[in-house]
Amino acid sequence: MSGSAPVSTGSTKLDALKQNTEAMVNPEKISGINLYSRFAFAGAVCCSLTHGGMTPVDVVKTRIQLDPITYNRGLIGGFRQVIANEGAGALLTGVGPTFAGYFLQGAFKFGGYEFFKQQSIGIVGYENASAYRTPIYLASAAIAEFFADVALCPLEATRIRMVSEPGFANGLVGGFGKIMKNEGIGGFYSGFGPILFKQVPYTMTKFVVYEKVAEYAYANFFDKATTSSGMQTTINLGSGLIAGFAAAIISQPADTMLSKINKTKGLPGESTASRLIKIAGELGVRGSFAGLPARLFMVGTLTAGQFAIYGDIKKAIGAVGGVEIAK
Repeated sequence: MSGSAPVSTGSTKLDALKQNTEAMVNPEKISGINLYSRFAFAGAVCCSLTHGGMTPVDVVKTRIQLDPITYNRGLIGGFRQVIANEGAGALLTGVGPTFAGYFLQGAFKFGGYEFFKQQSIGIVGYENASAYRTPIYLASAAIAEFFADVALCPLEATRIRMVSEPGFANGLVGGFGKIMKNEGIGGFYSGFGPILFKQVPYTMTKFVVYEKVAEYAYANFFDKATTSSGMQTTINLGSGLIAGFAAAIISQPADTMLSKINKTKGLPGESTASRLIKIAGELGVRGSFAGLPARLFMVGTLTAGQFAIYGDIKKAIGAVGGVEIAK
């Protein structure tokens, strides 16, 4: 986050030319598609590993959201109930769509965030970007998440259907094919509105809180130029954990509605908007935050893991050409 910051020439075109020249002179500082494809790969791996690894928690969390009367014993009690009722294997329900969906989503989310952040710097110039970095973080995260959700939505719909309806399908291919056959392409995107409503604020919060916490740590306690690799990973973990807690709280109501709307098909002629209004009315404020402790644990853990893995993979594959705008 800290270290030697690029000095603006006063011209956005010259700034961009200077950065490209530096990238060519310094072979360690790559740019263009070579750089952003590495960001995307690191993001794909960190998201698929963390979300896939948290599948058992997600299964219990979804059960609590969809049937709070039955699953009313908290996270640990929910684990015991699922195992007692369906066997331990039920905790891995939807693991295929989770890995596949979040591999795609992670690529678009992290790669897109870095790309749109860089484009913003090119448009407004480095000095202005540094002064207004929070709006740039927010806008870059929102745009990247929109495209990430287009890729994620069909697989997330498949995952939720498999988790909410035991026996719906025996895997990713079967579940995906069944929805396509019975409901068409619209069946995959019935939850696109709520997934945007959930994921865009989630991602905006996640990135801006992470950036701010890490920026504070490097500005007040560490010098990034001399901080060891292990300590950088620790800072990424801590910043990610705080970012995950904040993002989980912001997006919890939409996450609950997404689980509800994907559980069953709407009535004939019923729009997604009317379904959302009806679900929100049925849930109320208390119901909207059902399963929050489980989700805090899940999102905090996976977000911390994501930023730690993302940072380590970037270093391992040489994705170090991005321009930072933190002071």
